[in-house]
Amino acid sequence: MDIFEYALKMEKDGESFYRELAAKVNNKGLQLILTMLADEEARHYQAIESMRQDKYQMAETTILDDAKNIFVEMKEKKQELEPDQEQIKLYEKAQEIEKKSQQFYNEKAQQADLVEHKKLFIELAKEEEKHYFLLENIIKFVSRPKLWLENAEWYHLEEY
Repeated sequence: MDIFEYALKMEKDGESFYRELAAKVNNKGLQLILTMLADEEARHYQAIESMRQDKYQMAETTILDDAKNIFVEMKEKKQELEPDQEQIKLYEKAQEIEKKSQQFYNEKAQQADLVEHKKLFIELAKEEEKHYFLLENIIKFVSRPKLWLENAEWYHLEEY
C-alpha cells in the first residue's frame, strides 16, 4: 500500500469512527461536534486525493471556532450531562488516533520530495493536532460537565 492509499484509508476510517461515535451520543451539541470532526476527516480525504492527482488543495477549517460556539450554546442552555466512562474511553481512543495521525503526517512531511506534498502533510498534521485538542476538551467536558462549563474561559480554543 502506497503512502496515499494508507493516508486515504486512515482518513476514511477516522470519518467512519466519528460518525459511529456521534450516533451513540445523546447530547445534540456533542453529536454536532463529532459530526464536524467526521466532516473534517472527509475534507482531509479530499485533500489527499487532490495531492495524489498532483493538485494541491486544502480548504480552511473553522472547527475550533464552530466547536467553541456549540460549547457556549450548551452553557447558555445549561444542558445537563452525566459523565459516561464508556464514551470517555472512546474519546480517548479517538485522541490516540489523532496523535498517531499527526505523527504520521509530520514524518511524511520530512520524507516528502515535493514542496506541495510537504506543505499538505504539515497542514494535515496541524489539523490532527487541532482535533486532538478538541477531543481533550470534550473529555474534560464529559468528565466534569458542570465544572467545565462554569469555568470555561474559551481562550484555550483560540490558541490554535
